[in-house]
Amino acid sequence: MVTASSNALSWEQLLALAPEPAERVHGPTNAQAVLRLFGEPESAVRVTLYRDHHAWCPYCQKVWLWLEFRRIPYRIRKVTMRCYGPKEPWFTAKVPSGMLPALEIDARLITESDRILEALEQTFGALGAGMQDPAVRRLRDLERRLFRAWCLWLCSPGLSERQDALARDQFQRVAMQMEAALADGAGSWLDPAAPAGEIPGTADLVFIPYVERMNASLAYFKGFLLREHHPGIDRWLTALEQLETYRGTQSDAHTHAHDLPPQMGGCWIHPNPLQEDLARRIDGGEGIAGWETRWSQDSDGSNPSPEHRALERVLRHRHTLVQRSSLGSGFDQPLRAALTRMLHGEPVQPEPGSALALRNLRDRISVPRDMPLLSARCLRQALEATAALDGPAQPEPLPLQHRFDQDPRPFLA
Repeated sequence: MVTASSNALSWEQLLALAPEPAERVHGPTNAQAVLRLFGEPESAVRVTLYRDHHAWCPYCQKVWLWLEFRRIPYRIRKVTMRCYGPKEPWFTAKVPSGMLPALEIDARLITESDRILEALEQTFGALGAGMQDPAVRRLRDLERRLFRAWCLWLCSPGLSERQDALARDQFQRVAMQMEAALADGAGSWLDPAAPAGEIPGTADLVFIPYVERMNASLAYFKGFLLREHHPGIDRWLTALEQLETYRGTQSDAHTHAHDLPPQMGGCWIHPNPLQEDLARRIDGGEGIAGWETRWSQDSDGSNPSPEHRALERVLRHRHTLVQRSSLGSGFDQPLRAALTRMLHGEPVQPEPGSALALRNLRDRISVPRDMPLLSARCLRQALEATAALDGPAQPEPLPLQHRFDQDPRPFLA
């Protein structure tokens, strides 16, 4: 039996252990930046990207990755997606539809992600084969077929066993077509002209956002391990995960599983023992049973460990986290207890009655908005382990129609 200590580190001790914040402007890809220069002077900036505060929007991720891999200096202005809170009036004055992403090149406004990529290619040159290359056009059509097959399986309510099996078979048939395209591509990539074979091309960027979400959602809602059933897709994802540029934009299974339902109009569970086990693991912070992130370096590419990067991010907002907790100032010691557990590996007994507040925070970490994937995993696990010392109390399930609980405004200062 493990005996828990009552000696949580003080804030002063925690601050002494925190690393310096990661370099946001010139360093590796990160979700917190509002300016990216890649070693160039600020006068070189011709592009402004309007993307979501949560760094979750799949269409924003596609453009974000293009700019990062192509190393085009740009500014970022962040906008709230509607399911997280009210849209900023300054943005709807500029883009009346409120749709993201939007992009300005030399003050020329462009919306819709494919049109944005085409405009970027025309201005700065393509990343691999261009959007209008016949091979890329065929791959873009394949991505849409894969997306539709995924939606049919994930988002159709009331499927019988037979209907669910048919939807799964249809999805897998298209997934095998993606594997065949990978076998015909350039090295690890789909894009036939991927730059030097070392980084993906535009055709790959078109697939990344939704394949990432397919991997998470099918595990959580269906008990289907995409990477196990489709090793070609697994190798492609593994190649991406070696690149700190991709890792800086990557979300985790927990964030996807709980942010997708309001965006997709509902995601439907097909209960089975593997689905129940995977959902439990994902909600507890463990990820997809060993298939998520098989690398040792944290996703911002810096020297601090994932645990210390998580500490730095929590310390930045610790006052707001305590104030917004249902316990108010009573959350101070439980939060320090969880951070101590994360850093030292030793259980620290939280104040009685803190399990709900600890699990509420566990469920509201957003990746990569708040921190990189591995850091979030360490923090989620520490919050859950500390909550378990107080008892089994579980918070209300996260909302399915919206995520107003993720309103970014209190944290923007």
